Amino acid sequence: MKPAILVARAIFPDILTYLSAHFEVESNQDDVVFSPEELMQRLKGKVGALTTSSARISRELLQQLPDLKMVANMAVGYDNFDLAAMTECGVLASNTPDVLNETTADFGWALMMAAARRITESEHWLRDGQWNKWRYDYFLGADLHGSTLGIIGMGRIGQAIARRSTGFNMRVIYHNRSRLSPEQEAYANNAQYASKEEVLRQADHLMLILPYSAASHHTIGAAELAMMKPTATLINLARGGIVDDVALIAALRDKRIAAAGLDVFENEPKFHPDFLSLSNVVLTPHIASASEATRRAMAKCAADNLIAGLSGQTPPNLLKLF
Repeated sequence: MKPAILVARAIFPDILTYLSAHFEVESNQDDVVFSPEELMQRLKGKVGALTTSSARISRELLQQLPDLKMVANMAVGYDNFDLAAMTECGVLASNTPDVLNETTADFGWALMMAAARRITESEHWLRDGQWNKWRYDYFLGADLHGSTLGIIGMGRIGQAIARRSTGFNMRVIYHNRSRLSPEQEAYANNAQYASKEEVLRQADHLMLILPYSAASHHTIGAAELAMMKPTATLINLARGGIVDDVALIAALRDKRIAAAGLDVFENEPKFHPDFLSLSNVVLTPHIASASEATRRAMAKCAADNLIAGLSGQTPPNLLKLF
């Protein structure tokens, strides 16, 4: 008899077929977002699960699931995992890094350009029937070419974003937990390492792409926003909670920064309703990796991790507690 697993959210049907060759698969193609209690009930008797960030794997959950051996997240981030508790309970954990780097970097540029050039704001104005003539000062935005791009979180995605700035003749400054090697800096459009405060003060366009943790909670709050140029834009591709959304709303409303582009929010998919009253923010529903090719690669990567881990091999993307 095949071991039983749960695929906790809807997924490409061919991935279910692929997994079914190895496991008895309970799927959720209706894409119900399980409550903690429902998730626990679904996981009883299962040795593995393929999850997304909506499934919180907590210590309390693990204590009720002695059969569980592995959880594979279909995401780079894994702040939904209590990794310490999983390690203590002998439950393997994996994520899907690298396969989405380039697609996410593309989307970061889309958000940055849309925020800087006021694309969402001007489209709404046009759709509202207000365009009846050309004016020299309609929707004056900020240039990207020749400007300073600041990046906080210079991992693989951050470096991919920096590489794209070469064609815009941008200066790149970054802050990271550790400095890149000289070779990496050169490849990332000669990126220059700086303190967080220097990046905030100098960036014309600030890109956030750092992992979420207790230490990075509200990396950008009222004090940090006050350091930024009033002409600056802020782009958050990272995770909700990296930015204090209430403080950002206040800064945007008061025009203390020019604009923002946000793909992630605190408490998503519920987000602060005051964002909807602002014209100088571009809002997208956590879709930075949402090309078909990339989402398929993420699903296959998660499935391969699960198959490896539950067959006694080391998953290609095993997460470890440091």
